[in-house]
Amino acid sequence: MAFAHTSVNELSGRYYQNERRYNYTTPKSFLEQISLYKTLLKKKQQAVAQRKEHLANGIQKLETAATQVAALKGKLASQEGELQLRSQDAEALIAKIGLQTDRVSQERATADGEEQKVAAIQAEVFQKQRECEADLAKAEPALVAAADALDTLNRVNLSELKAFPNPPLAVTNVTAAVMVLLAPRGRVPKDRSWKAAKIFMGKVDDFLQALINYDKEHIPENCLRVVHEQYLKNPEFSPNLIRTKSFAAAGLCAWVINIVKFYEVYCDVEPKRQALAQANMELEAATEKLQAIRKKLADLGDNLNRLTTSFEKAIAEKVRCQDQVNQTNKTIGLANRLVRELESEKVRWGQAITSFEAQEKTLCGDVLLTAAFVSYVGYFTKQYREELVQCKWIPFLKSQKVPIPITAGLDVITMLTDDATVAAWNNEGLPSDRMSTENATILTHAERWPLMIDPQQQGIKWMKNKYGADLKILRLGQKGFLNAIENALAFGDVTLIENLDETIDPVLDPLLGRNTIKRGKFIRIGDRECEFHPNFRLILHTKLANPHYKPELQAQTTLLNFTVTEDGLEAQLLADVVSVERPDLEKLKSVLTKQQNDFKIELKHLEDDLLLHLSTAEGSFLDDTELVEKLEITKSTAAEIELKVDEGKENEAKINEARDCYRPVAARAALLYFVINDLRKINPIYQFSLKAFNTLFHKAIRQSEKAEDTQERLSHLMESITYSVFLNTSQALFEKDKLTFLSQMTFQILLRNKEIEGLELDFLLRFTVEHTYPSPVDFLTTPSWSAIKAIARREEFRGLDRDVEGSAKQWKRWVESESPEKEKFPQEWKNKSPLQKLIILRAARPDRVTYALRNFVEERLGPRYVEGPRLDLGKSYEESSPATPVFFILSPGVDALKDVEVLGRKLGFTMDSGKFHNISLGQGQEAVAEMALEKASKEGHWVILQNVHLVTKWLGTLEKALERLGREGHQDCRVFMSAEPAPTAEEHVIPPGLLENSIKITNEPPTGMLANLHAALYNFDQDTLESCSKDQEFKSILFSLCYFHACVAGRRKFGAQGWNRSYPFNPGDLTICADILYNYLEASAKVPWEDLRYLFGEIMYGGHITDDWDRKLCRGYLEEFMNPSMFEGELLLAPGFPAPLNLDYVGYHQYIEEMLPPESPALYGLHPNAEIGFLTVTSNTLFRILLEMQPRNLLISEDMAQSTEEKVKTMLDDILEKLPEEFDTAEMAHKAAMRSPYALVCLQECERMNALLREIRGSLQRLDLGLKGELTLSPDMEAQQMALKGDAVPDAWLRLAYPSTYGLGQWFSDLLTRCRELDTWSQDLALPAVVWLPGFFNPQSFLTAVMQSAARKNQWPLDSMGLSVDVTKKSKEDFGHPPREGAYLHGLFMEGARWDVQAGSLADARLMELAAPMPVLFVRAAPAARRDPQPAYECPVYRTRARGPTYVCTFGLRSRDKAAKWVLAGAALLLSV
Repeated sequence: MAFAHTSVNELSGRYYQNERRYNYTTPKSFLEQISLYKTLLKKKQQAVAQRKEHLANGIQKLETAATQVAALKGKLASQEGELQLRSQDAEALIAKIGLQTDRVSQERATADGEEQKVAAIQAEVFQKQRECEADLAKAEPALVAAADALDTLNRVNLSELKAFPNPPLAVTNVTAAVMVLLAPRGRVPKDRSWKAAKIFMGKVDDFLQALINYDKEHIPENCLRVVHEQYLKNPEFSPNLIRTKSFAAAGLCAWVINIVKFYEVYCDVEPKRQALAQANMELEAATEKLQAIRKKLADLGDNLNRLTTSFEKAIAEKVRCQDQVNQTNKTIGLANRLVRELESEKVRWGQAITSFEAQEKTLCGDVLLTAAFVSYVGYFTKQYREELVQCKWIPFLKSQKVPIPITAGLDVITMLTDDATVAAWNNEGLPSDRMSTENATILTHAERWPLMIDPQQQGIKWMKNKYGADLKILRLGQKGFLNAIENALAFGDVTLIENLDETIDPVLDPLLGRNTIKRGKFIRIGDRECEFHPNFRLILHTKLANPHYKPELQAQTTLLNFTVTEDGLEAQLLADVVSVERPDLEKLKSVLTKQQNDFKIELKHLEDDLLLHLSTAEGSFLDDTELVEKLEITKSTAAEIELKVDEGKENEAKINEARDCYRPVAARAALLYFVINDLRKINPIYQFSLKAFNTLFHKAIRQSEKAEDTQERLSHLMESITYSVFLNTSQALFEKDKLTFLSQMTFQILLRNKEIEGLELDFLLRFTVEHTYPSPVDFLTTPSWSAIKAIARREEFRGLDRDVEGSAKQWKRWVESESPEKEKFPQEWKNKSPLQKLIILRAARPDRVTYALRNFVEERLGPRYVEGPRLDLGKSYEESSPATPVFFILSPGVDALKDVEVLGRKLGFTMDSGKFHNISLGQGQEAVAEMALEKASKEGHWVILQNVHLVTKWLGTLEKALERLGREGHQDCRVFMSAEPAPTAEEHVIPPGLLENSIKITNEPPTGMLANLHAALYNFDQDTLESCSKDQEFKSILFSLCYFHACVAGRRKFGAQGWNRSYPFNPGDLTICADILYNYLEASAKVPWEDLRYLFGEIMYGGHITDDWDRKLCRGYLEEFMNPSMFEGELLLAPGFPAPLNLDYVGYHQYIEEMLPPESPALYGLHPNAEIGFLTVTSNTLFRILLEMQPRNLLISEDMAQSTEEKVKTMLDDILEKLPEEFDTAEMAHKAAMRSPYALVCLQECERMNALLREIRGSLQRLDLGLKGELTLSPDMEAQQMALKGDAVPDAWLRLAYPSTYGLGQWFSDLLTRCRELDTWSQDLALPAVVWLPGFFNPQSFLTAVMQSAARKNQWPLDSMGLSVDVTKKSKEDFGHPPREGAYLHGLFMEGARWDVQAGSLADARLMELAAPMPVLFVRAAPAARRDPQPAYECPVYRTRARGPTYVCTFGLRSRDKAAKWVLAGAALLLSV
């Protein structure tokens, strides 16, 4: 365990060195490993024991089953005898039941006949009854009407009727008809006159009662006839007519009519009623007969039922006996089949028991390895994991005196999980590559909370699919976060906290450390005591690609590196491309993969189920038929699935073979993704998401050229994907990084295609030159010749150095050619491969390597890759969306807003319309930006957020707002952002989410004089040129101003020789100067040259400038480009480029195209060497970055690590051994009782050197103890170790040292030289004959001492003193003593010019000689009045090539040329190169 801990600690150092990833081990990590080991060991021991017990029980049951078959056969004979007896009883009962059934059948037939008769009679009765009721229903209305008519009669109206003396005939007819109907015994009265009627009515009450009680069902026939013939046929016999004469008569009339109607209907119904009565009598008699028959039938039925019940019991007994016989037969058959079919399982189970017994012996070692794996490897990448397990841990376990036994070929995944579980994970969306499976295994078994490093969001996608709605997803800082955590703790939820930063709220520390209270039932979150449910599980997640989590947090969590692997991404992209090209194939593959995973899960379940049922069966399990059948079904199902699995594997192999033809496309795309993903190593602002890459990948597939031939189609696909990635990525890169990206992409493609050798590429990038050799030829510098000698030691370049010496003329012609990369190499070297030619070119002409790389890319990938594509903001806008903002990466002097405003005006999004919101972020603008985003989201506006890097704390809020806008925003809504890249990776503040989800665009000023000059002129138009009344003056000065702008902008690329510091000159400076020019020319009769130059050089452009020498350079340009000679056609803006005369706008552009010389430093007033130096630095930087981006070969990493550690130790010992002792400043002070200025300088220098020596010695001694393990390595010690590994000077030393650009080796050599110089001087404190000025910590102090010494000696005032410099013609060795006044100086170099010893003045530098050594300088001091007249050029002195802050002083040097030439050339003296 201790070794695992220390080995991880060691590997973590190299992990940081190679990958820049921080992985820590702490004592808590070690304790967690021990805890996990104990837990895992206990679980595995129990699992193995339980599994072994199940297997042993299963085998025992199978063996028992074989012996139980004989007993079952005896039982079967007994059961068959009983079955025979039961069969005889049943047959006797069958005979009795047969006889009884016949009798019942006869009686049933009789009953059926009677039932039919009764049914017929019932039908007849029902029919007659229905007819009678229908007819009676017809008479009912008449009877009701008659009753209603009687209701209208009463004593009053009848009396009124009787009172009529002589009523109308109609009334008398009514009374007559009543008299007829009421005639006693049917005797119709003859006298039916009114008089007779009045008498008939007699007493009204009796009359009315007679009407009510009238026998309406028995009207005499003769009465009925008389009424019909004499009254009813009369039309006037109508109640309605009679009512007009008498209400009572009308009632009587209605009564007569309805009584007659009722009687007529009644007469029709009466026969039917009589027939119905007769039928009912017949029905009653038939029913009584039927009842008697049914009673008899029921008695017979009861008897039959008793017999049947007895029969059923007999049959049931027979069936039971038969079932027992069948079951026993079946059991015997099942037992035989089961024993036979499970024979193979029995063998396999026996082998498994043997395996488990062996595993029990190795379990301690296996679990030890597994616990270490789970505890430590989660954050490492695949290669490092393999190295830890295979190259460190396993060999260590085997190498002990008493070896710890482990299983041969142990796979830690199989120790923790099985194929079925992995298949389930894959179905849930986990990528199927090994790395992802290991991560999932660790995540599900780690005791510490897992923290997923998941920049591509693959891990969180799996988590969401795995847990579904049960997963509670939270974010730090969200509203109600602590309440949500408290609820999750109480209910035992699985909780995921996503998108963590590098720091976590301290309030969660108790939760991360599981610091429970009250016997583990509660945990404190803030000021709350929260209930801690035992099922609670916390998962942490971050999108950061390379977070730096502190050791305390890493000790509390298990870091898991879910970063996509190249193999995993290739598999995903293969599925994508096949789904587009061959959707049928991919669909089949997807279904088959899912099916195979399901089969694995089902097969595992079935096998476990089979073993569990068999091993846990009690007693004779063959008696449990259900169990036996279940076992058989389980076995047969498992066998079927195994066949399907084998069949699926065959089909999968065929499908994979068909899919694999598209694998080169997926491999190319995966390779390109990792190339662009590594760009963040150049600048952290270059961040690209996998989601965006997938979108680009699919778009490239759709846009690729179609072809029938598969190979041709594959070629088109790869080219389309490669070029799309190149275009999309290039627009996000600065110009200086585009060639780096292009070269890396090309090299990786060629390496993958095995078109170049990895070792040759490694040599080209590292270009290790260990020894320095003086050059034997004049056309190669010492560094170049040393490089030639270094590569000549390689087999492929054997003899190169001899050929260069032997054929010097050919090689000189090639080396000194303007573009050697385009020329043929001398001799047989022209036959070398393009990569080998690059190696030779880097040695001989490193300044041309960048051009050669472009040619290399053009030759291998095609010309369109080296043609800079023009940015199309409109196209980028089309690719954007509310969820995909546009992110402008700013450069000094470029305004991204202008292009967005132009596009907005074109599409109708302007500030005037209220649809364009421009917020320049800074203090207090965050709320304004949030309101603008909210409004834009709802109404579909545009928002541009400028300088987002200035609001670091608000960027998290912005990221969330953009996520919300992407989900809910209006489809026309767009967000544009801009930010400057941070100077260093440590200062980078923009969240990865903002960068990855954006379309990134770099805005840079144009490069090169041609582009810069055109761009400057594009700020104006023909109207501008014609606006001023002084036409010629305005145009000429404006053109010179444009050239001046192009110079100051383009000069930046030459580094410190161009400008001491970088300035953000921009087109706004130019346009404002043009306005000033117009105003001054209009207001003045003559051109005010001095005023214009002052305004331009000191105010407008000079307002950016902070360095005095840069300000002088700016003035120098203006003095050269703006003077009266331009109106006479005599002004040369550059060699071969005279200032144009009066032209129009188009004419100026045409003049530039035709007359401007090719790009060279001369266009800027610089020597050609300036480009050589700039290009050399550029190429070296490019190769250094490319080397950092190369994938590390970790297969030999252990040897590399060992050599690296040894290298540090060797360097440490070597430095300590060579490091001189400190100077005895006390003794020196005693020597110099009368301290001269020079002695004081020496004493101060020695004190500074002592401080540096003490720091070097002390820090190295502490590091030595740390490497031995006697001290804990502090961050400062780790930084020092990394610096020593990288041949860099540690920062702690630099803080006490002097400015230097050297690497550690050269720096230490320089340090020793300084110590020797100081030692020589400090012996007697006498001024050396020739002083090595670069050797001072503070050169200004020595130069001040020169002035002090002269002032003291000659009694001159110090404040009036100055230095004068004479350049001698001698070298250091020519001087034996110092001068009487002043000092001789040596060790200086001239950059941008050289000193012509013969002429005694400045001269143009020799080509390829970047820094010419100066002869000895004689420096004297004198008052200003006594000094010689000022020489031609005041030359600045700097300590290093970085210039700027390393300024020392100014030396006046003689020159035959104007000083302006050297100012523009950037000529300066350097103390070190």
